[in-house]
Amino acid sequence: MVSRRDFLKITGTAAGTAALTAVGAEASAPHPDLDPDRFGVLTDTTLCIGCRRCEWACAEQNGLPHGDLESYGDTSVFDEMRRPNAEAYTVVNRYSPPAGTQQPLDVKVQCLHCEHPACVSACIVGALEKSPMGPVTYDAWKCIGCRYCLVACPFQIPAYEYAEPLTPRVMKCTMCAERTLKEGRAPACVEMCPPEALVFGPRFELLELAHRRLAENPGRYHPEVIGEQIVGGTSWLMITDRPSAEIDIPDLPNESPSVITETIQHGIFKGFTGPLMLFGILSILMKSSSDKRKEKEDENG
Repeated sequence: MVSRRDFLKITGTAAGTAALTAVGAEASAPHPDLDPDRFGVLTDTTLCIGCRRCEWACAEQNGLPHGDLESYGDTSVFDEMRRPNAEAYTVVNRYSPPAGTQQPLDVKVQCLHCEHPACVSACIVGALEKSPMGPVTYDAWKCIGCRYCLVACPFQIPAYEYAEPLTPRVMKCTMCAERTLKEGRAPACVEMCPPEALVFGPRFELLELAHRRLAENPGRYHPEVIGEQIVGGTSWLMITDRPSAEIDIPDLPNESPSVITETIQHGIFKGFTGPLMLFGILSILMKSSSDKRKEKEDENG
């Protein structure tokens, strides 16, 4: 609850906050300078055995709800298509075998960490950020819950904690940034994968590896590296045995949708002081919720 005195203080500073926000929106670079040695992950779906150990490792690493490791041997989950949600950053789906074979295709789904992410461009407070080294990270303390990122993502990956009334967060894979960025270690799912269907390393090396596998095994793979060019490229790449549309990858252009989100956002911030004033007020009001979130995280940490 905001007191009358606090509200008057908020309205008195809102214009200044809005002006600073406008300056920040104008000055912010549309994309970070990506490191030439930025890393990523290559998924070879033809090697995946559907053990779902990556799901367990992800949940364990990120403190998400999960059962014991043995419970992930339950294959009944493959009876329907699943999507990442607020309680699972990654899931594995099963597709029918190619003609003339009996081996089904298992496909891991998670954030692809776009090179030029629309979710980052759509976020008006900088809660989502593209690291020059690859991962798209999230700062819950900055988030005001606008959920523009959910709408902007071309792959419909980010989820929202609607069941959390006080401190809801946007939930998605961060490529284990606490491991990859701070410790130089592979994401938890990569370390856990028994058949090594997941490979972590510099993106340019992963592309070389992917194209080498395609060239050496033309009958095994569909001639496409998913993520090499789609939406401007992604840090998470994939090779598989069929066209991407057949594993529910949407048909998207090679141009990043961030071009559109940036144009809209910059137009709004440049042309109207009213939305800026409102944003300034809402940002300060929402800060109380962010403070509660931070206190809760400190207590749990």
